[in-house]
Amino acid sequence: MLARLPLVSKRDRRGYFRFVPIQLAEGRPLAEQLGIDPDHPDSFAFLASGQACVKSTSVLRIARELPLWQWTWVFQFIPRGIRDAIYDLVARNRYRWFGRRDACILPNSDRSWPS
Repeated sequence: MLARLPLVSKRDRRGYFRFVPIQLAEGRPLAEQLGIDPDHPDSFAFLASGQACVKSTSVLRIARELPLWQWTWVFQFIPRGIRDAIYDLVARNRYRWFGRRDACILPNSDRSWPS
């Protein structure tokens, strides 16, 4: 689950990212394998080249693939425990800061975003 999917998709000019809600049948097994409760997710997963990562590491891996956001990879040098604590703080407050939706937003088949 990526709360701000349009932010990523609008910058994903190469079509690199594919999104699968972990609450659906396609995503549940992977979420459970990574220790994410699909019914009450506290993170999302990013997979690349057979490697999965979660929390702050997944955010940094995604940013590395986006134009103008690659510089954020320097945050990898901050210990993961500190990065994940910041990730958890944002995750706990994301609905208050960014609003809440009833379901994850996914692009249409033509990769455009619903209104």
